[in-house]
Amino acid sequence: MNRSEKAVFIDEVRESFGNAGLLILTDFQGASVLELDKFRRGVEQAGASFRVVKNSLCRIALGDSPKAALAEHFRGNVGVVVAGEDAVAAAKAFRTLVKENDKIKVRVGYFDGDVLDAKQVDAVADLPSREQLLSQLLATLEESPRQLLRVLQAPARDLLSVLQNYASKLEESAT
Repeated sequence: MNRSEKAVFIDEVRESFGNAGLLILTDFQGASVLELDKFRRGVEQAGASFRVVKNSLCRIALGDSPKAALAEHFRGNVGVVVAGEDAVAAAKAFRTLVKENDKIKVRVGYFDGDVLDAKQVDAVADLPSREQLLSQLLATLEESPRQLLRVLQAPARDLLSVLQNYASKLEESAT
């Protein structure tokens, strides 16, 4: 790689790492090219990307970014999963693919400002998806006006019930 290619690579890494909601650094010792290609295709279906990176250039790209804590983990063979818009879906796909291929292991992850270990990356995969969170939010937003309406209608409903009971007593006493 010449100097201009390195500069382009650093800019690409800086941009993709900066926009990612979830980063997962992996060890892939002993994995074949076919296994890595299958893994890459599986991750891409979830809206993420996987690539083997040059460690020294990644450390430079992370530099003074908020994700600089990852720099120390760029040693040896490193593959990086960069999640797209839906980090949880990418984490779920990653977990499924890692179960299928025991040669690919989590080294470290980065999500929501924190460096994660393998168990914590699994915990991200257990989070509800974006669609589930949006539907829960909508249900919560709809429930408050419903409860308010029930409270506001209660006195009128109770008064109507009292009047109906009184009317039925008057009918019984008249007969």
